[in-house]
Amino acid sequence: MTLSTSVAALEIDDSIQLEQQGGILTLWLNRPESRNAMSLKMVTAIHQVFSQIADDVSIRAVILRGQGGHFCAGGDIKDMAGLRVEAADTGSLQPYVDFNRRFGAMLEQVEQAPQTVVAVLEGAVLGGGFGLACVSDLAISRDTAQFGLPETGLGILPAQIAPFVVKRVGLTQARRLALFGLRFDGKMALDLGVVHQVACNEVELEQQLEQGIEQIKRAAPLASRATKALLQRTLNEALTPLLDDAARQFAEAVAGAEGQEGTMAFIQKRHPNWFD
Repeated sequence: MTLSTSVAALEIDDSIQLEQQGGILTLWLNRPESRNAMSLKMVTAIHQVFSQIADDVSIRAVILRGQGGHFCAGGDIKDMAGLRVEAADTGSLQPYVDFNRRFGAMLEQVEQAPQTVVAVLEGAVLGGGFGLACVSDLAISRDTAQFGLPETGLGILPAQIAPFVVKRVGLTQARRLALFGLRFDGKMALDLGVVHQVACNEVELEQQLEQGIEQIKRAAPLASRATKALLQRTLNEALTPLLDDAARQFAEAVAGAEGQEGTMAFIQKRHPNWFD
């Protein structure tokens, strides 16, 4: 395993671990003793990684996984206790605001990452972990994984998670999940549209991940980045100018190196040069 230059330059907290095979970077949530509960240090480390690799075209995909059989059990209660002390000392709610908003900014960053993001979901996928699953481009789940938004049962709100859940499953289902604090397994997550694939055992989970990685490798790196950005824009921009700009991008892609290579590879019945 050799980390690319951009990744190797990072000095990150041990709440995450990084592995790289070619253009595929795996980011492990690494707090198994707490079912990978999302601490401020972990949020900061994930932010650092995605900031560092944003312009690294050699990294084609980021795989998000959790050590110890769990993806992420939500926010770290110990961090919340520390914030309570800080808020009492300062007489202000701002520490809570800042902590919560940093998590939302991290989710937004992962959602908008130019790389393809794959979430491999096992065990607990709760609260913040649920939110992280909802910003992935491909979510593969064990059938036994446990999903849920437990916040209202704790007297709090899924404040930063809510917009991403609504985009993933729609407002009606998001209301039901958040207001009732439902717990559900991977099969129901598939029915709801939270995940795209469900595996019945560990072997099948790894096979589905490998198949997903193979499909990512088939996509041209620059075309994949441009396509993901275009899809994000469809949510917020007027249709006619968006289609005008998309036509310009299409022309540039056809005339560009990837378009020419892709066409020749198809004609010659071979893999294109970006398939490694």
